[in-house]
Amino acid sequence: MSTATQPGYGASLSLADARRIADAASQTALAKSIPSVIAVVDAGGHLVLLERLDDTQFGSIRVAEAKARSAVAFKRPTKVFEESLAHTPRILALAEAMPVDGGFPLIVGGEIVGGIGAAGATPDEDAEVALSGVNALTSAAAGKD
Repeated sequence: MSTATQPGYGASLSLADARRIADAASQTALAKSIPSVIAVVDAGGHLVLLERLDDTQFGSIRVAEAKARSAVAFKRPTKVFEESLAHTPRILALAEAMPVDGGFPLIVGGEIVGGIGAAGATPDEDAEVALSGVNALTSAAAGKD
């Protein structure tokens, strides 16, 4: 795993990490014929990598990035907002909150280093795709890569 921790710096998400995460997510999407856009952002919510699989609608580009940013901004999966929406519609007023499943924070050593968002299919399918990326980072961080 190439996520680096250096004196004076916290863990950071490298481009190599983002590619590992996106590759795992893409493999799941392709294997299951799930149209997907995969966005990986750093801990500040800045886009590191974006991938749109063939024939996935371009409208999902901003949705995937918004899911990844939301997961970082609120330090939780976007499904939390989706589940809260029925009881608390004011969730829609929160800037950066994306109330649709498919966004997850990326955590290494207990620290959020970024986020992943997948969009293009159903919320459950988007979550499955994004979780493949989360699991790839978790495996790499544990040295199982």
